[in-house]
Amino acid sequence: MNKFVCIHGHFYQPPRENPWLEEVELQESAHPYHDWNERISAECYARNGASRILNGQNDIIEIVNNYSRISFNMGPTLLSWMQARDPDAYQAILDADRLSCERFSGHGSAMAQVYNHMIMPLATTRDKRTQVIWGIRD
Repeated sequence: MNKFVCIHGHFYQPPRENPWLEEVELQESAHPYHDWNERISAECYARNGASRILNGQNDIIEIVNNYSRISFNMGPTLLSWMQARDPDAYQAILDADRLSCERFSGHGSAMAQVYNHMIMPLATTRDKRTQVIWGIRD
């Protein structure tokens, strides 16, 4: 019997922009970065787009885009921030979906996500429809 495993990554960051300034203000707890979006992107999202595979001597033998090898979804607030503030990490996400299409017979690893970080089974029918419509439009 063949056995398979699917790893799914759900990547989300809440909106951190000051609604009056439309910018993320300095978050001292994210030092040495300006804010938590920058820190998490540098330490997690960007690194998963270019992860090192090491041999027994700790030599880098390959660089892989982890997103191309897992099922994943990205929250819209995170992707919007990433597109504007970390375009290299954003491009790695787009590249991963293209690479996964090649690997998985035309089916990419990226999955759609509703617009807000909502628990869909608990939502009203109207809210579910709204979430899907907003997600498609975004």
